[in-house]
Amino acid sequence: MTKQTDFDKIEKRAKAGELCLRIVTYALLALWATIVLFPFYWMILTSVKSFSAYNAEYIPQFYTTSPTLANYTTAFTAVPLGQYFLNTLIFTVATTAIMMAVIIPAAYAFARLEFKGKNLLFTLFLSLMMIPNELVVITNYVTVTNLDMRNTFAGLILPSVMSVFYVYLLKENFAQIPDQLYYAAKVDGTSDFKYLFKVMIPMCKPTVITIIILKVIECWNSYVWPRLVTDDEAYYLVSNGIQTIRQSGFGRENIPAMMAAVVAISLPLIVLFLVFRKKIMAGVVRGGLKG
Repeated sequence: MTKQTDFDKIEKRAKAGELCLRIVTYALLALWATIVLFPFYWMILTSVKSFSAYNAEYIPQFYTTSPTLANYTTAFTAVPLGQYFLNTLIFTVATTAIMMAVIIPAAYAFARLEFKGKNLLFTLFLSLMMIPNELVVITNYVTVTNLDMRNTFAGLILPSVMSVFYVYLLKENFAQIPDQLYYAAKVDGTSDFKYLFKVMIPMCKPTVITIIILKVIECWNSYVWPRLVTDDEAYYLVSNGIQTIRQSGFGRENIPAMMAAVVAISLPLIVLFLVFRKKIMAGVVRGGLKG
């Protein structure tokens, strides 16, 4: 009886310790989430405050009793924000589509095909990741300038249609597919391209979707390269556009409207990530596993 009582006490202490640990963990996570999300909350809050109400605040208020959407109208009418969105959409879709058409066959060749010097070539290919990005930007800028492609969509898109990392990630996924499937398909007379699109891509769908989403986010947030090769407002992307808004009198004076423009630019990526977050995590985890 005494042993049973002692065992119950130890079990209760263990459960109490586990409960305390869980409470502390969730408290720290809640604190960290508050710190991370507060800037987004403040951005959205400022965007729905009227210009007069914002300027009348001697002490910043953490809420508003009279929210307004007028700042969003101002953001889209004071500057050609709609044109920036369209340019960014064209740039993002075209760059992502061309990149996928390039990296999928490249990853397939390294993962499945056998040719002389494949391992050496892949090693040299991976070594490109060691080159500083600044050197690549300078080289691309000189090339695009010499080809007279500044202030064109071609100049914006072409230097961004290849990624060594994405080829590596996709190659590792393709390599996990059993060789027996490939040999069986070849016996049935299936071509390499048909096997790629009918078998390998569907089986690696989470990683393919992850790469597409990450590339879309990368293109949408692209700033340095578009800033270098475009000085014509007709080709500005949202990243350049928001900088133009910030530097203009409109951006410096009407802070609520400026925040409305930032919210409008950030919202598509936030929605994209929230919708596909599970696929992103699944694709990254799959890419890090070797079976």
